[in-house]
Amino acid sequence: MASSSLGSRLVACLLNVSEAHRKDLVETVAKAALYNAEGVRREGTTVLNIFNDHDYNRSVITIVASIDSIREAVLSACEKACGLIDMRAHSGVHPCMGAVDLIPIYPLGEDVGVEDCATEARAVAEGLTERVQGTSAFLFGWADSPLQRGLAQRRKEMGWFKKTPDMQAIRPDMGPQPQKRFGLTGVGASPYVMNCNVTIDTQDVAMGRSIAAAIRESAPGGLPGVQVLALPHQGAVEIACNVESVKGSPTGDTSAGEPWPCFSIGGQPYRHAPASLITARVAELAGRHGVGAVGTALVGFTPCECRGLAELALSQGIAEFWKEQGRIRM
Repeated sequence: MASSSLGSRLVACLLNVSEAHRKDLVETVAKAALYNAEGVRREGTTVLNIFNDHDYNRSVITIVASIDSIREAVLSACEKACGLIDMRAHSGVHPCMGAVDLIPIYPLGEDVGVEDCATEARAVAEGLTERVQGTSAFLFGWADSPLQRGLAQRRKEMGWFKKTPDMQAIRPDMGPQPQKRFGLTGVGASPYVMNCNVTIDTQDVAMGRSIAAAIRESAPGGLPGVQVLALPHQGAVEIACNVESVKGSPTGDTSAGEPWPCFSIGGQPYRHAPASLITARVAELAGRHGVGAVGTALVGFTPCECRGLAELALSQGIAEFWKEQGRIRM
């Protein structure tokens, strides 16, 4: 992707909130990132996408701004979400622990490093627990200094994968013991993480789990950077993948002739598994059970798409870009 002064300091936050049934509420949260309390637009900030999943009762809001502006945009959205979402009334098949469940911050521009994002992530966690009394947070990735534990490890430590986590046993990094209304929020920074979900035509979650176990990074022959859950979804099973960017050049990495997408952070090359490879691997494994893969969904964008669309939105002064995607082409 060609660099530009507009994009050189951009970062993205893929804000995960525990609500999707009330889409107007989620849009209200997104707009809080864009406008201050008086309704004045925050310059240099855009919301590229809002992904709602009804079964999961979870939405992902893609906020992009300069590293200098991201903190206030994200905190304002989080404040609004905490005022509108009550975890005591939440239900959904996707694991979650917080009204604002996840705040990851990723560098997009060449003048921003992961450590810069980690500084902002720690400030967001501190700001959230100060502004919204009763909220609690744990840190992951580069924000979890000095250990830099990954999101999956930190979630496991916090009991995120359990059906009913023991909130009294949790020791958050910031804020008080988690309260039932707000729950617990994960806040961190890392190279970009893409979300790629592949649906297989079965209701057999155990089969889905066996496929997930085979493709995740930790498995022999697994895909680098891929973390996976198998969840019931719209009468089928979804293989839900977090696709982490991994350091190194893409030499030798191909998927049906398609090279692994690559980008750089601070001059260091990174790459990520393409959606086509994940889909092909899931389809191959499902096919051994006589089951087909029936669709793939990207939650948001690839890293390069995210920066390109953000530059387009900001150059044209479009704050609520998610409303414009149908008519604007790169």
